[in-house]
Amino acid sequence: MKPATRSDTLGWPRINLGGTWRMCRLSAVAVLYVSVIGVSEAQNDTGAAAFERLSALVGDWAGSFEWSGARSSSGTIDATYYATGNGSAIVENLIMGGAPTMTSVYHLDGADLRMTHFCAARNQPRLKASRIDSAQGILNFSFVDATNLNSPDAPHVHGLEMRFLDADHIILTFLFEGGGKQSKERIDLKRVPGRPPSNGKE
Repeated sequence: MKPATRSDTLGWPRINLGGTWRMCRLSAVAVLYVSVIGVSEAQNDTGAAAFERLSALVGDWAGSFEWSGARSSSGTIDATYYATGNGSAIVENLIMGGAPTMTSVYHLDGADLRMTHFCAARNQPRLKASRIDSAQGILNFSFVDATNLNSPDAPHVHGLEMRFLDADHIILTFLFEGGGKQSKERIDLKRVPGRPPSNGKE
């Protein structure tokens, strides 16, 4: 004969073993704990894996940019990526006319992947990875806060979308807002042959 079962007021199952009803809560709590630990480890691995992918960008790049939305312009642009801090941060310089116009620094903060953007608008938005899809080559960053921002409505970067098309081709889309207007800067970059990828830990 199978043991009788019933639920308590919270919905937890009880089993009648030899006339004594025992709640099966311990096993449920254990399963929940293991699930939470698994999710935490997966998030940590995802952030670290995304940073390793950024580290592989080290080198020289060239391409084009195009604005859409509230602003409209296009042209050519270069970029360099290099590692600093004993490989703990990746620096991205976007170059026009031979001089850097914008710089971003990517780094891990525990399980989070973060980025600080030193903008031509002379403020410094700080963003955190909000979507990481390694299989699809998608890495999106969302606004957290900013330094030297005169007002919340001042022009600033409020998001970044990165697309890894292959090891030698990436697309960056900076999302700008200010004065109630929004615009996007799409930057299409390809690796310049001659400088192999590096993890910055030579």
